[in-house]
Amino acid sequence: MKTCQVALGASPKGHKMQEGDEKTPEGRYTLDYKKEDSAYYRAMHISYPSSRDRAQAEARGVSPGGFIMIHGQRNGLGWLAAITQRFNWTDGCIALSNTEMDVFMSLVQTGTPIEIRW
Repeated sequence: MKTCQVALGASPKGHKMQEGDEKTPEGRYTLDYKKEDSAYYRAMHISYPSSRDRAQAEARGVSPGGFIMIHGQRNGLGWLAAITQRFNWTDGCIALSNTEMDVFMSLVQTGTPIEIRW
């Protein structure tokens, strides 16, 4: 078991309802692929939106958003992690320091289930 300091969406309370709401989705998802060529230091994709998320957004006439990742710091700004990790600053992703992201990527395999709750 490993504990990390995370930064979430800039408006994190409550389940992500639509693109642009700056919320981190809550619920059960899968870490479905790794991305090494991200704008952020390393990344692993969260399988949001689920079919339920899509249906709920469609019923409201909005896009559910997507491309939610667990990632490190923005490329070139890793040295700011001591400051940035004290705030929720992402658009809905889960951010780690670059060092923690290296550990995460080495320990977590594609296909791992994840449950996100507030």
